[in-house]
Amino acid sequence: MSKYVYTFGGGKADGDATQKNLLGGKGANLAEMNKIGLPVPAGFTITTDVCNYYTDNNKTYPAGLEDQILEGLKNTEEVMGAKFGDSENPLLLSCRSGARESMPGMMDTVLNIGLNEETVAALIKQSGNEHFAWDSYRRFIQMYGDVVLGLKPESKNDPDHFEDILDKARESTGVEHEKDLTVDQLKQIVADFKDVIKKHAGIDFPTDPMEQLRGCISAVFGSWSNDRAVVYRRQYGIPHSWGTATNVQAMVFGNLGDNCATGVGLTRNCSDGTPGFCGDYLINAQGEDVVAGTRTPKRVEESLEKDAPAAYAELNEIGKKLENHYKDVQDIEFTVQKGKVWMLQTRNAKRTGFAAVRIAVDLVNEGLIDAKTALQKRRIPADDLNQLLQPIFDPTAKAEAEKESRLLAKGINAGPGAASGQIVFHASDAEAQYNEDNDKQLILVRRETSPEDLRGMKVAKGILTAFGGASSHAALVSRQMGKTCVCGCADLSIDYDAGTVTVGDTVLKEGDWISVDGFTGEVFNGKIETSPSEVMEVLLGNKKAEDAPTYARYEQLMKWADEHRTLNVRANAEADDAEAAVALGAEGVGLCRTEHMFFDHLDEIREMIFATKQEDRAKALAKLLPFQRDDFTHLFKTMGDRPVTIRLLDPPLHEFLSEHHMHDDPTLGPKLAKEFGVSEEQVKRRVEELAESNPMLGHRGCRLGIVYPEITAMQARAIFEAACALKKEGINCHPEVMVPLAGFKTEFDNQAKVIRDTATEVFKEQGVEVEYMVGTMIEIPRAALTADEIAEQAEFFSFGTNDLTQTTLGMSRDDYKSFIGYYQENDIVPADPFQTVDQTGVGKLMKIGVEGGRSTRKDLKIGICGEHGGDPKSVFFCHEIGLNYVSCSPRRIPIARLAAAQAALDS
Repeated sequence: MSKYVYTFGGGKADGDATQKNLLGGKGANLAEMNKIGLPVPAGFTITTDVCNYYTDNNKTYPAGLEDQILEGLKNTEEVMGAKFGDSENPLLLSCRSGARESMPGMMDTVLNIGLNEETVAALIKQSGNEHFAWDSYRRFIQMYGDVVLGLKPESKNDPDHFEDILDKARESTGVEHEKDLTVDQLKQIVADFKDVIKKHAGIDFPTDPMEQLRGCISAVFGSWSNDRAVVYRRQYGIPHSWGTATNVQAMVFGNLGDNCATGVGLTRNCSDGTPGFCGDYLINAQGEDVVAGTRTPKRVEESLEKDAPAAYAELNEIGKKLENHYKDVQDIEFTVQKGKVWMLQTRNAKRTGFAAVRIAVDLVNEGLIDAKTALQKRRIPADDLNQLLQPIFDPTAKAEAEKESRLLAKGINAGPGAASGQIVFHASDAEAQYNEDNDKQLILVRRETSPEDLRGMKVAKGILTAFGGASSHAALVSRQMGKTCVCGCADLSIDYDAGTVTVGDTVLKEGDWISVDGFTGEVFNGKIETSPSEVMEVLLGNKKAEDAPTYARYEQLMKWADEHRTLNVRANAEADDAEAAVALGAEGVGLCRTEHMFFDHLDEIREMIFATKQEDRAKALAKLLPFQRDDFTHLFKTMGDRPVTIRLLDPPLHEFLSEHHMHDDPTLGPKLAKEFGVSEEQVKRRVEELAESNPMLGHRGCRLGIVYPEITAMQARAIFEAACALKKEGINCHPEVMVPLAGFKTEFDNQAKVIRDTATEVFKEQGVEVEYMVGTMIEIPRAALTADEIAEQAEFFSFGTNDLTQTTLGMSRDDYKSFIGYYQENDIVPADPFQTVDQTGVGKLMKIGVEGGRSTRKDLKIGICGEHGGDPKSVFFCHEIGLNYVSCSPRRIPIARLAAAQAALDS
């Protein structure tokens, strides 16, 4: 027969800390604490296998479980010296959940199981405290009603029958908490609670202790499937198949009097990482009082030593012992019963990114762990480094804003950080206001952004859009710029003509203050103060390293990460953010989007668009060449000998001239007609010719360069002239020219010839040669499937996973927001495919591309330059399939470096 029940108590245990998958984190650690000699109330753990059986078999249990529970109960009684349901010396029990990954508050707990009229009388006689006994009884009935019988309100409109009764009792006596109610009141509350159960559950409150216990066990197993637990698992990637264990444990009491207490302790501060035992506790209370918020707890580090000196000293030593044993900061639950300390739980503590870095580095420096251990992703999830790099809202100021009901709406947290500024609706206005006052703080509020909004996005502190997802233009560019961004905030109604944004009854106008939280997606009315990132201040030269302890730990962590990773990390960067990319540790540029340069010179590109002959187009493009060359020169010079991958022009020409432009600027048509010597009708006709029904799949990328080879030639010339000039100055740059959107070998070969022919011309003119490579983006399925053919001429590949995801899934990153939330909520997809690589679909194409390319060219350099390059899970996948590098927005570089180290250590 399978073993379903594992006992613990009296210094012995069937299980240990290695059995978290079977016993859950709580059960495994209760067993472990017993084995290392800590005071733990006896009990038993029912395994996660039983939970899965219960879930899969219509809430029934495997054969033999009941007998094993009775054996576990018998062991508990023997260790604790009391008997469950006994009328003289009753043992009371608690029933708690415990999954292998901590899910605090997501599942259910019931305390004081075993109480009825007889055992209450015995408890009074045993404790000499009538108030304690009746208070414990009323707590049990309330928890049983809420958890087991389902009487807990599910929506804000549902009545809370038990709390209503308690409220009336407190009001009638004029007390704030039930601990101050009289014994007679508690007796009446017990009677009233039983009436509630009879009326609303249709049964009498069960008095048989075993029936109570069975009901509680089933409720805890059932809570694995409750809504909040399911949502939590989706949020943190915890599989639904894991199940929870159920822990049945002898009760110990912190509410027996003033020499009793209950609390939650941390061996280090998990908000900022400061060493020292700390936490919350209450005198004369049960554990639920601390976590429920019904009473304001005291701080362990401030007053427990005074209130209970012996208990404080013992807990302090227990904390040190546990931290040394588990080699990590611990979150413990404790009860002090008549001066005796009991341990109810220990687990690796949840912590902020700030605390995670400090704790990991401090533990290494204290000799408790080594650098490899410090880098573990369970200790520092790579994404948590964001908190060290981005400005954040001052926690007190944000809490005050929430209290004042200034939270307006919530969208997609697309660009981390926190920003407050005055609303501006148009990029041109943002630029004008910034030029007039460089200290002006602006939030660009748009229905959606387009590349031409770049100037406004550059000067804004944050970006807020009503439409678009995590890979929309606003999101991509804001992450690259390190801007705070919230996208897809559907509650916003933006009226450009009126200059207003409306949310419900709140109407804000241009110039009003608004605040956006790029970590949470929250949008607030008014201004919230921010705290700058100490790490970024040092990296950008605004603060001395010796004055920045947070930076010192960050630097130490990054040094360890760089020693252990095998993936290189590059930046998606242009000239204006190259310095920041280098400061953040970029080992090159994996994607320079050249089209962003074009938007600063629309007159010249429009001249090319209106030219009807190749020589005229070349003449117009020659005007753009110096601007491109200057940008490349700055980028190469900043990067030094690091490789720089430059993607040739990718977007369709209508992004530089469209009906949208004509509508926004009624003078544009006449202006272009006059400038290029054509009629306004011809201007209109040219605009219509450029329009496309599905531009993502239209005349863009290499297709533009094939039809207009002079565009490719001009860009290649600018690249090579800049590189040659710098080589003459002694700077050996390494340009990598990347052809976008090639799906056919012939497409790549066509463009590669133009690039290589231009390089030969420039080298001859300049009298100097530079090393360079020509490669392509793999961003449509056909390119991945025919990678072996393309690699005959291509010297490197870079996966453009933004477009590869769109073309593989047939899903537009600009339109998917309307359903992707539903898809995730209903487990259609495990994650947003534009944030984390779809490994079984897009990922399979990537594997095909890697294998095909290297079957032709063994040493083929392969990277990724979509936004996935900064997503930790995607970085792990890139390591797994053998890429050489990942490339991401500058502010994501440290995250990618840490994730790459974690991937290497895991493998």
